[in-house]
Amino acid sequence: MTSPSNYSTAPVSEFLLICFPNYQSWQHWLSLPLSLLFLLVMGANTILLITILLEASLHKPMYYLLSLLSLLDMVLCLTVIPKVLDIWFDNKSISFSACFLQMFIMNSFLTMESCTLMIMAYDRYVAICHPLQYSSLITDQFVARAAIFVVARNGLLTMPIPIFTSRLRYCTENIIKNCICSNLSVKLSCGDITFNQLYQFVIGWTLLGSDLILIVLSYSFILKAVLRIKAVGVMAKTLGTCGSHFILILFFSTILLVLVITNLVRKRIPPDVPILLNILHHLIPPALNPIVFGVRTKEIKQGIQKLLRR
Repeated sequence: MTSPSNYSTAPVSEFLLICFPNYQSWQHWLSLPLSLLFLLVMGANTILLITILLEASLHKPMYYLLSLLSLLDMVLCLTVIPKVLDIWFDNKSISFSACFLQMFIMNSFLTMESCTLMIMAYDRYVAICHPLQYSSLITDQFVARAAIFVVARNGLLTMPIPIFTSRLRYCTENIIKNCICSNLSVKLSCGDITFNQLYQFVIGWTLLGSDLILIVLSYSFILKAVLRIKAVGVMAKTLGTCGSHFILILFFSTILLVLVITNLVRKRIPPDVPILLNILHHLIPPALNPIVFGVRTKEIKQGIQKLLRR
């Protein structure tokens, strides 16, 4: 194992992850609530997926897209949280290849989630603004093509990030002051990291930014169409059909925005705060997504009740 000292003459073969470097006593206190949140994520999303699979009335494009989002949430959570809990029980080392695999999954699946939310916004736009064309535009084939697009676009464009980062030379520091192998670990390299940082910045903001613009446009058209409706009851019902999806977007974007802001003002706040927010970003939205749809969507609520009565 590589020496835990900050400097070494030998090339780095593994990294040491140090969670909360300034407040390491937090680790054991947070392990229980984060473990419960992790179990909630796995349990709630599993119930949602099984309900959609078994309930014939939920075999619709909107619920297929929700299933895709749940699968992405579960994979992302499984990639991050078990290792975080493992670190807190003093297994701080992570191999070179495992670190960059975790980096790839985090980058690609985060943008896949953003892209899925964008497609779900388009689904609601067609349902409300072009209801007569919905059944011909939003089909099972559309969902299949959308899923392939989500995986291909984000997987291919984010794959160079860990590849370029793994090809750098790591010959000095092997300690990552984080619970996960984030993109910041590239700064440990003793080589030129300018291209890596530029690619990460451009790809990250291009993918997430384009999805956000299309989501905002979709909801702008939806709001414009809803405001034309004279009957208050019909207006409320129409808004209710996309309320759950809008709440998911708020969960995703708000926590991500807070995480970005805290990283920008990193020098003014304790460094452990962005680390904690990063962990919570992989737990809170995935835990709340199935709960929101389960509470607000009549068909899913009825499907879960049938599942529990079996």
